[in-house]
Amino acid sequence: MVDSKNSNTVQLHNDDNVLVTLGSLSAGDIASSGPAGTELSDTVPMGHKVACQPIATGQLVLKYGQPIGTASEDIAVGQWVHTHNLVTTARSESYQKATDIPPPPAPITDRTFLGYRREDGKAGTRNYIAVISNVNCSASVASYIAKRFDPQALADYPNVDGVVAFTHGWGCGMKYDGQIHQMLARVLGGIAKHPNIGGYLIVGLGCEQSTIGYLLDKHQLVQIRGNETTPSGPPVLSMQDMGGTLKTVEAGIEKLVELLPRANDVERIEIPASEILLGTECGGSDGNSGITANPALGVASDLLVACGGTSILSETPEIYGAEHLLTRRSRSVEVADKLLDKLKWWEWYAGLFGEVMDSNPTVGNKEGGLTTIVEKSLGAVAKGGSTALMDVYDYAEPVTSAGFVVMDTPGFDPPSVTGMVAGGANVVVFTTGRGSCFGCKPTPSIKVASNSPMYERMVDDMDINAGQVLEGKTVQQMGHEIFDEILAVASGKQTKSEIHGIGDEEFVPWAVGAQL
Repeated sequence: MVDSKNSNTVQLHNDDNVLVTLGSLSAGDIASSGPAGTELSDTVPMGHKVACQPIATGQLVLKYGQPIGTASEDIAVGQWVHTHNLVTTARSESYQKATDIPPPPAPITDRTFLGYRREDGKAGTRNYIAVISNVNCSASVASYIAKRFDPQALADYPNVDGVVAFTHGWGCGMKYDGQIHQMLARVLGGIAKHPNIGGYLIVGLGCEQSTIGYLLDKHQLVQIRGNETTPSGPPVLSMQDMGGTLKTVEAGIEKLVELLPRANDVERIEIPASEILLGTECGGSDGNSGITANPALGVASDLLVACGGTSILSETPEIYGAEHLLTRRSRSVEVADKLLDKLKWWEWYAGLFGEVMDSNPTVGNKEGGLTTIVEKSLGAVAKGGSTALMDVYDYAEPVTSAGFVVMDTPGFDPPSVTGMVAGGANVVVFTTGRGSCFGCKPTPSIKVASNSPMYERMVDDMDINAGQVLEGKTVQQMGHEIFDEILAVASGKQTKSEIHGIGDEEFVPWAVGAQL
């Protein structure tokens, strides 16, 4: 617990040789934590680091009790520690695997939410109709169809949250059944079968490589029909077969008019919290993210796992440098090796383009106090709580394990969240220090601010203020508040991004391979 009224810095671990500022400090200020009498020699912004011990060139800089890099020059007590004097350290290639497997948490059996029970047994938290574009060439038509169903057009269907067009930039110029094709089909199939989708229409051009037939067969797609017990093949439209854009739009509108009564024929019922599949994301992180919002979300993740639910940690490039913490708590050596294999792939993949993993953090992350990828990753993995790592999933792969899992996604927020949602996430919690305003239909996104100044400045977009941890609230208390909000939102409470209607443009499938 940190009381910012009486503190201006915090030492996160007794072994740390840096402090983190709780507000902007000036040269001459005396740090309230660490060795007595530590006087700042520089102006240091909020969330940044200041040396509380002399650090020689080449010496490890420690935060969270872990190395986050090495000093590139001698650093005196009281100096600002950032990109000008701290560089990334090479990672160790020696890992402990499944050596510190946590025991299962004490079960929680009495927490529930009000959700939609689907025919396949899954639980939805929202009820959207999807217009899925199979190729970029049909994206405009899919959007035109969806736009015809504004709130006024849906007034007679109060149980339908909206009609969403899922459009993207792929679908041709790729090997049939190649890597790009498979990844795209996983995403589109995952959206079609998502428990937050009450009905869908697929729109293609007709000559694309990503054929509608491939998508239907590969992912065994059937049309969800409200409370009916005999689903059938979904409605599909080919622009070339229909006679062009205008005829396809009108046919699509007719199809959705038929779907709406069936999609509307649902009611929320009480469902165990074990059926929440939580996607966790951090974007626009700052130096406070790993102190407040991310560990608090980790507590909420642990509570969900105790209920029998699932929590997904994503953004593999932002696990880089902290993976040793996850390999130790992997349930098996095989799971630890799956994670390490993903990280090796990312090193190889970045190298293809002359990039290195430390190209992340972003400019905004650095302005917020994060210096190296290791520092960012140590704060990011805190979202995963403290339970055993049960499995590692490919991008947009259906998540079937209960407990804490990892999904291989890029660090860019829209494709990362798109992958988790396609994998089945029915709620997302998105932590931010700089102020990311993110929504992701069909899944609600709860925004958690890492610091109070940003929360107050962007209160119209932030749902929860984890900056209260810097003002006396414990991380545990904050985590319970986030968990309660997850259940409330799963039951229908609108997030700020939903109130603003954000989420139509953030569907961004990730695809890897040659674009031909």
